[in-house]
Amino acid sequence: MAKLKPKELRKQDADKLRQTLFDLRSELSKLKGGAERGVVKKDVGNIRRIRRDIARVLTVMQEGGVAE
Repeated sequence: MAKLKPKELRKQDADKLRQTLFDLRSELSKLKGGAERGVVKKDVGNIRRIRRDIARVLTVMQEGGVAE
């Protein structure tokens, strides 16, 4: 998944934002689990990107008054 841009996120409706947030959180969970076991060393850099994408989605949701 590419870096999410706030401009694109603002165009999405509340349900799509919630689904994006759910997908990002599940992907982050998988990567963290693999990193702890030492399985996916090459994807460790993606953890930072996904955490920032989650922050972007949450920020846009808060701006729009959308509840988690």
